[in-house]
Amino acid sequence: MVARLVKDGVYTVGSIDWNERRFHGYTYVTKRGVTYNSYLILDKKITLIDMVRKGFEKELIDNIKTVIEPSKIDTIIINHIEPDHSGSFPEILKLCPNAKIYGTEKARQGLLKYYGVSGDWIAVKSGQSLNIGVRTLDFIDVPMIHWPDSMFTYSGYDKILFSNDGFGQHYATNEIFDDEVNFAALMDEAQKYYANILWPFSALVSSKIAAINKLNNGIELIAPSHGLVWRKHISEIMQKYLYWSSHSCKNRVAVVYETMWESTEKMARKIVEGVTSEGVDAVLFDVTKNDRTDIASYMLDTKGWIFGSSTHNSEMLPAMAGFLHFLKGSKAKKRKSFAFGSYGWSGEAIKDIEDTVSNVTSFDSSLRVIFNPTDGELNKCFEAGKAFALKIKNEK
Repeated sequence: MVARLVKDGVYTVGSIDWNERRFHGYTYVTKRGVTYNSYLILDKKITLIDMVRKGFEKELIDNIKTVIEPSKIDTIIINHIEPDHSGSFPEILKLCPNAKIYGTEKARQGLLKYYGVSGDWIAVKSGQSLNIGVRTLDFIDVPMIHWPDSMFTYSGYDKILFSNDGFGQHYATNEIFDDEVNFAALMDEAQKYYANILWPFSALVSSKIAAINKLNNGIELIAPSHGLVWRKHISEIMQKYLYWSSHSCKNRVAVVYETMWESTEKMARKIVEGVTSEGVDAVLFDVTKNDRTDIASYMLDTKGWIFGSSTHNSEMLPAMAGFLHFLKGSKAKKRKSFAFGSYGWSGEAIKDIEDTVSNVTSFDSSLRVIFNPTDGELNKCFEAGKAFALKIKNEK
């Protein structure tokens, strides 16, 4: 890979991780790989925005060298210090020790903890800007999108928003722009990214998009630190972020379950039949066979959540417990749920499910079966799914 032109005087110099399949603590499945985007601006002050993960620093440096000697970099902007963005910072600092470093105060503190160095640091915040020649770069604080140190950088001259984790996607490709790849696949990855990274911070996302929309000169490119640069579909991704961050939902249902001896699975299948009999779409997810990444992506804008688990040792099964502990951190709103499951002795799994995610959804019924469900009990599962679908359709 070499540096590639994004706009006159602006290059992407990051790296492509074609083989990464487990990301973010190995909880996020990246079926299409990952990119670590870094941007180089040629102006009176040569400026590098964001960096790459440790292990990819040689590629970053080689890419920069195809444009300019790294020692000529005057300015480094750190939008976010998470190691997939900052891992190469110590090596870059060695090559341009006189560069001035710009980022939030929390970013400086974090870099010191990670690497023991922060360089010649200038702390910045929203409302402040930096002139680098013909360009003036504006800084926008975006704390908790998705770390406390995070910020965006905007170049009004280029009409580029350097958004770091905002508007990102995990999509390894040699292409640069959103209109150079399959749009449906790109939006699929953008939704997965939001669901698995940004969902808990939706209230902040809404407020920051409002601030971004007030930028006087507008935006022609959004350059995130993962995935494709947005140029053709900026309006679409902005609208999606507003939609997702408002907790808007479709009238559809996710049935998520874990089973021990297939009894709970039989119940799940009948519940899905009942839901779909009323013309409401439903998808069945066994948490032991589906990636959390994909389940969360589907559930992001799904109104009905139905959870099932067998009871074991007076609790729900462990894979379901792990998934629901993730889900309760989503801060979701406007969801409706019910719980179900098979049991042999006491059946505590249903209460366990309800207690775990009661902060993000409301439960109004439940369904329990002892051991293997009979035909009559399976018919009750069908009717429960049907009744739930009617609630989803009729609720304003």
